[in-house]
Amino acid sequence: MRRAARINLTALAAVALLPFAASWLLYRYWQPTRFANYGELIEPLPLERALAPQALRDLRGKWVFLMVDSGACDDHCQRKLYVMRQVRLTQGHYRERVERAWLVDDGRAPAAELLDRYRGTRVVDAHGSALLTRLPVSGALRDHIYVVDPLGNVMLRYPRDADASRMKKDITRLLKVSRIG
Repeated sequence: MRRAARINLTALAAVALLPFAASWLLYRYWQPTRFANYGELIEPLPLERALAPQALRDLRGKWVFLMVDSGACDDHCQRKLYVMRQVRLTQGHYRERVERAWLVDDGRAPAAELLDRYRGTRVVDAHGSALLTRLPVSGALRDHIYVVDPLGNVMLRYPRDADASRMKKDITRLLKVSRIG
């Protein structure tokens, strides 16, 4: 009888510890090949007070799409502005939690017609700013759309010619899991 009780107790302990052991082994030795997010997660980069222009500091508490481009704004630049606006609009009543910012890296003023078309996008003259040298780049700085979290950390980067529908899924997921109240 004692032997049977000991076997039962050992089996019960093994069953109880199995999920913990399996999760630890997966954490240590398994690298997923596919992720749920489309954008590339990057090491969080805080937009420190010394680096971030005042217009960006005012956006704390919001999710922010951030892009860097010339004030002349070629076709690729206009596509990024369009995608940022459309992805924000698809968030329904959560769109108020998402802002857009355009860092102009060459000191040129964008055309008034362009500013009117993408009204609501914060245009920041970042020419010569140290922030431009700190943003993580894969390819060219002007290729990406970045996402800044409500705490002011750049934490996600989208590739050149990003797929808007996949960006929408990422942002929807972020807004859902970060919802307060």
